[in-house]
Amino acid sequence: MKVTAIGEHLIQLTRLGAFNCYLVREADGLTLVDTGLAGSANGILAAAQQLGQPIKRITLTHAHGDHVGSLDVLANKLPEVELVYGERTAVFLAGNLTLHADEPQAKLRGGFVASSTQATRLVADSDRVGSLRVVAASGHTPDQIAFFDSRDGTLIAGDAFQTKAGIAVAGQIRWLFPFPALATWHKETAVSTAQKLLALNPTRLAVGHGPVLENPGAAMAAAIEAAR
Repeated sequence: MKVTAIGEHLIQLTRLGAFNCYLVREADGLTLVDTGLAGSANGILAAAQQLGQPIKRITLTHAHGDHVGSLDVLANKLPEVELVYGERTAVFLAGNLTLHADEPQAKLRGGFVASSTQATRLVADSDRVGSLRVVAASGHTPDQIAFFDSRDGTLIAGDAFQTKAGIAVAGQIRWLFPFPALATWHKETAVSTAQKLLALNPTRLAVGHGPVLENPGAAMAAAIEAAR
C-alpha cells in the first residue's frame, strides 16, 4: 500500500494504484476515512503504526465494497475504535438497499456489501467527525457523504469526483478508468452534489480514485460543466 502525506493533516493510502482511503491527523490520533478493498486492513494498520498514532475512529463515505471492504476486519482488530457512519450507510450495510419514495427510482449500481459491524454513532449533514464536517453528497450512491476539514479546506469527496484518468463528476465516464461512472446511481443528482461541493471552495480535493488535487476549483468547475 502506498502511503502519501499531503499537507499537515492528510495521509492518502493507495492500493493497486487506484483505490484510496485516508488517514486524517487529529490531536488524539487518527481518523480513517473508508477502509478500502477487502484485504486492506494490514496495510492500513501498518501505515498508522508508521505514523506513530492510533486509529481512534473509522468513518465511511458510502457502502460500496471498495470503500468498506475491510471494515469488519478493522473493527475486530481495533475493538475500542469509534465507528461513525451516515444513517443510510448503516442501513445499506445491514443489507437493506430500498430507495426512499422521494428519491429518483434509478437502479442502484456498484458492489454494495453487507457488514456485521455496528456503528457506535450515526451522523448526518453538518455533524462533526473530529475536525471533519459531514456534507451530504448523494448521487454516486444515495448514502454518500463527504468530509470537509475546516482546519485547511481539504475536501474528502468519496466518489463524488474522480481524478484517475482525468477529473470527472460521478457518472461521467473516463474510458481509461470508467468504474466510478459505471457504479453511479443517479448522474443528475451527482452533478448537483458536485456543484454543492465546489461551493465549499476547497483548497484540496481528495477522492476515492486518483491523486489529490491542490487548488481544485477550476478543475472541479470544468468537470461539472462537462458532465452537464
